Amino acid sequence: MTKLYNDPARFTEDMLAGFLDANAEQVVGVPGGVVRATTTRPGKVAVVVGGGSGHYPAFCGVVGAGFADGAVVGNIFTSPSADEAAAVARAAHGDAGVLLTTGNYAGDVMNFGLAVAELRAEGVDAHYFAVTDDVASAPAGSEEKRRGIAGDFTVFKCAAAAAEDGLDITGVVRVAEAANAATRTLGVAFGGCTMPGADHPLFTVPEGTMGVGLGIHGEPGVSDEPLPRADELAATLVDGVLEHAPQTSSTRVAVILNGLGRTKYEELFVVWSTVAGLLRDRGFTIVEPEVGELVTSLDMAGCSLTVMWLDDELEKYWRAPADTPAYRKGALSRTAGGERRAVDEGMSGQRPEDLAASADDDGRAGGIVAARALTAMAEVLLAAEDELGRIDAVAGDGDHGRGMVKGSAAAVAAADLAVAAGAGQGSVLSEAGKAWAARAGGTSGVLWGALLGALGTRLGDTGRPDPDAVAGGLRDGYDALIALGGAAPGDKTMLDSLLPFVEDFEQRVADGQEWRAAWRSSSDVAAEAAEATARLRPRIGRARPLAERSVGTPDAGATSLAMCLKTVADTIAGVAENTSPEGMR
Repeated sequence: MTKLYNDPARFTEDMLAGFLDANAEQVVGVPGGVVRATTTRPGKVAVVVGGGSGHYPAFCGVVGAGFADGAVVGNIFTSPSADEAAAVARAAHGDAGVLLTTGNYAGDVMNFGLAVAELRAEGVDAHYFAVTDDVASAPAGSEEKRRGIAGDFTVFKCAAAAAEDGLDITGVVRVAEAANAATRTLGVAFGGCTMPGADHPLFTVPEGTMGVGLGIHGEPGVSDEPLPRADELAATLVDGVLEHAPQTSSTRVAVILNGLGRTKYEELFVVWSTVAGLLRDRGFTIVEPEVGELVTSLDMAGCSLTVMWLDDELEKYWRAPADTPAYRKGALSRTAGGERRAVDEGMSGQRPEDLAASADDDGRAGGIVAARALTAMAEVLLAAEDELGRIDAVAGDGDHGRGMVKGSAAAVAAADLAVAAGAGQGSVLSEAGKAWAARAGGTSGVLWGALLGALGTRLGDTGRPDPDAVAGGLRDGYDALIALGGAAPGDKTMLDSLLPFVEDFEQRVADGQEWRAAWRSSSDVAAEAAEATARLRPRIGRARPLAERSVGTPDAGATSLAMCLKTVADTIAGVAENTSPEGMR
């Protein structure tokens, strides 16, 4: 159990403060994460790694000479936001482009993809690559759907070494692709991990068994098997990885036996003694193996085996020296780089807007109502945080409740500032959406940011929104989520409650029903649809590899959306009941 924390909600921030102080000679903090203490030398591609925290040494622990130029640090098991990814990349970038790379998770793909688009618009030659090494998360032929777990380390290491070696951005991306294509991982869990402040783990493993095919975000294994002896476990891991070997004649391999946080090094060495023998018996030459904790999952008990099949180039970069706070190999100067970096580099430099200029009195009154609704939503989500986390942990990582609380709290703060500045309803919702996406990160943060932003754009800052504008804004929000997330109705996501709500609301408005009454009735439809997701099997996201376990439990995103829609109905009804007809919105 994770026992040492101050405020669980600030665990990542407190962790990062201590990490930066302890490693001040090598790294400095920037908005969204950390970068090397020295600037990127001219002509060198910057490599920025990242993802949620809870995986140390990954990801901030590998920032340093010979390895990453920066790391984007999200909340525990939650993707950093696009703003955070872009800020770290700006700080790390020199003059030769930047590669942003993460494991293959929906939130990371969306947020880092948006960051790349933003950076390119600014003239930065930015690229993104997602690692897909986890053989248990998708079958052969669907490698692009696999998660990135401990194989992140081999891919990040080789790409970073290629950048250190002077390859241009095209070459660095090519090396990342080659390392990923050559890397396979299988993991097992003996016990679940516990989020700071929680009194129970995200999942449990039945006594005397192990979960095979775990994820690194607290996801349980895809199947339970009897707990074996160490040599039997070694055989399971070796056989499982080699079954998915890439098409190559190479017999030289880089190998990692990775501990997930609670399995002792001594135990890993016992397993390694058999792993090494099995690989050598099958004709492999092991090149500079790593046994220890490289990509963890808080305090999860378990381990994983990663194998990367080497050609001459990959072997060169696997062997290349590195000197970082958590990982050292060979001899390389810590100060290989430019001048000592200013600690405030990487700020996005966003300029404040005059939110009041575009609003009229009706719009400002609407902004107040929008802020009230967001406040009520945040209160409901805070009360439901544990339950949303429990639902999410059945087949996912259990972070949905925490993410929704952080996102909605940030949205409320932004909305209150916008209201104080005299903003209309459109700007209040848009500013809230930007803050939600920036602070929550993850998949839900991006989607809620897009939903609020689309609704705000349609409503505008002047006049009283008419029924058609509200319906149009909701449809715009749904369309934005479809375009951004790549999901569809039936995939067991928030879309499965949003679409029935939107369609029912549109029909009621078209039939002439007053829009507040329509919203209330449609929110009941959304709640029913959210409950009905219990019958669905997830087809995308972290829950997909555990689809069968998910059956019988409603989707956390659909559930929280339905809660919010009902809360908005209560808020606007309360405003209508306590406001004169002339001032009603």
